[in-house]
Amino acid sequence: MRQLARKASRKRKAKRFFDAMARQKNNEAERARRVVAQEAARIIVDHGIRDYRLAKQKAAERLGVGGRGSLPGNAEIEVAVVEHLKIFGRESHTDQLRLMRVAALSAMKLLGSFTPRLVGPVLVGTADENSAVNLHVFADSPEAVALELTDIGISFRPYERRLKSRPNQLKTFAGFEFHHSNSAIQVTVFPVDGIRQAPMSPVDGKPMKRVDSDAVQLLLEHV
Repeated sequence: MRQLARKASRKRKAKRFFDAMARQKNNEAERARRVVAQEAARIIVDHGIRDYRLAKQKAAERLGVGGRGSLPGNAEIEVAVVEHLKIFGRESHTDQLRLMRVAALSAMKLLGSFTPRLVGPVLVGTADENSAVNLHVFADSPEAVALELTDIGISFRPYERRLKSRPNQLKTFAGFEFHHSNSAIQVTVFPVDGIRQAPMSPVDGKPMKRVDSDAVQLLLEHV
């Protein structure tokens, strides 16, 4: 009985030891992920890089961090960018973000017949002076949006954007870029029923967050 008790005691001690080692390893990996995310955020903000994967790789190289478990996901980097802008941008970032959201709201009113939705950095708070206001609009055809812009008297540049509607399924959407209220506005056109399902975010692979003009107004009231 005593031998069995001693054997059981040794097993419990060994388990506690390995559990402690695993926790320490997890804590170290978590700290490494956080540091890499913060450095990637600095690179994104300071150098205007929009590719989170590239910024993450550069950050890991600079810090000498390797291993997949030590590298943050895009969503973690996005959170770090917001924190970096709040800490180092402060009032200038808040003012810039407010101006861009005002421009977004104004552009959404101009294109109100196409049920516009705000998406992207201006919505989530990661926008800076190099960012554009990104809107999704919904129409029977891109030509309808182009005609509306022409009637309003707005000069625009057409573009095409490839977005994931489902995993491993890319679709190409027409869009128009123009300047309004001292901001670059990018309007991507979706079919009318495209409002039911947002494309996948390049940041976290989830459906993009979209908000209407009422939600943008609320954001402005709470900046």
